[in-house]
Amino acid sequence: MHALRPAAPALSRRGVLTAVGALGLGGLLSACGSDGDKDGDGGSSANSSAGGGTWRFKDDRGTTVEADRTPKRLVAFVGAAAALHDLGIECTGVFGPTKLKNGRPDPRAGRIDVDKVTILGNTYPQFNVERYAGLRPDLLIAQMTDPPALWYVPEESAEKIESLAPSVGILTTKSSLTHVIDRFADLAKSLGADLTADPVTSAAKRFKSASADLRRAAGAARAKGRGGLKVMVVSGSADILYVAAPDAFTDLRYYESLGVEFVTPSKTGAGGFWQELSWENADMYEADLILVDDREGNLQPADLKKTKPTWARLPAVRADLTFPWAAEERYSHAGYAPRIEQLAAALGQSEPVTS
Repeated sequence: MHALRPAAPALSRRGVLTAVGALGLGGLLSACGSDGDKDGDGGSSANSSAGGGTWRFKDDRGTTVEADRTPKRLVAFVGAAAALHDLGIECTGVFGPTKLKNGRPDPRAGRIDVDKVTILGNTYPQFNVERYAGLRPDLLIAQMTDPPALWYVPEESAEKIESLAPSVGILTTKSSLTHVIDRFADLAKSLGADLTADPVTSAAKRFKSASADLRRAAGAARAKGRGGLKVMVVSGSADILYVAAPDAFTDLRYYESLGVEFVTPSKTGAGGFWQELSWENADMYEADLILVDDREGNLQPADLKKTKPTWARLPAVRADLTFPWAAEERYSHAGYAPRIEQLAAALGQSEPVTS
C-alpha cells in the first residue's frame, strides 16, 4: 500500500482474518457468521448495545462480533474514527493519515482533536503494534475497499494486529453513500451513541437540504446548452492521470443518482476504480468540469497546469472549471453535507466548454 497513490485497490491488502485471536481480551470474542445476508446490513437483529446483555455487531464481512459488555477502548482508521466522532463516539487510538507534514490535522481526521488521541501510524504501512497492544483495545474499526482486507492495516502485521482485539469492517466502495453513512450510524448506536442528539439531527437535515440543492443544480446543468455538463473526476501523479469510475465510489454514485452526469472511463484497472492514462493521453475524455483529488501527495490544479501541457490545454482547465474532490471524506452527514453543497455550487458556476 502506498497511501499517496489514488488507486484504491493498491491501498488495500488481502489477508486471512483471525477470528479466534481475540479470545480472552476483556471477555470479547469474534465469530464468523454467514446467514445468507450478503450485504452485511447489520439489521436490528444483528446489532445491539449491552444495556442488559451481550453486545454484538454484524459487519460487512458477514462477521458477527460479540462481547459481554459494550466496547469502550476503540481504535480505528482515522476516517472511521472521524465518522464516529460526529456521532458522539470517541476513539482512544487512530491509524492512517491524521496529521499533515506541517503538523496540522489531515482533513480525513474531521473534527477529531488529533493531539488528544494516540496515533499508531500516520502513513502506510506504519502501525505500531506494541503501542496498539498497550492501549488494551476492545475493538478495532476500519473501512474496507476490498473485503475482507481492513483499510490501512498492514498486510505484514495484520495477523498479529487482529489477534489482539476483535475487528469491525465497514465496506465503503461500490455501495450507496447513504447506506455507508447508515452503517456507521448503526455501529455508533450499538456503541452507545444518541442519534437523536441535536448535532446529529442537524447534520442530517443539512445533508438532506444539500442533496436537494444538488438535484436542482444537476437539473439546471442538464438544461444548459450542448447536452448539459459532463463532470470528470481525476487524481494526478507525476506519471499518470487517474480517471475515476463513478460507479466504484459511493459519493460519486450518490451524486449520479441525483442527476450529475459523469465521464465514465472505457476501461479500468484492477478493482474497477480508475483508468490510468499517460499524460500524453490526458485529453482522451471531454469534460466541462473536473473534480481533482485533493489528498496530500497528489498533484493539484496549480501544479498540474504548470507542469503538464496536456492538462493545461483541457477545455475545463482553460475555463478555470476545476474543483477539489475529497476522495476519502468521513462517512457521516456532517462530513458529506459541505461536500455536496460545494458540488452544487460548482455546477451552478459552470457552463459547457466542450464542443
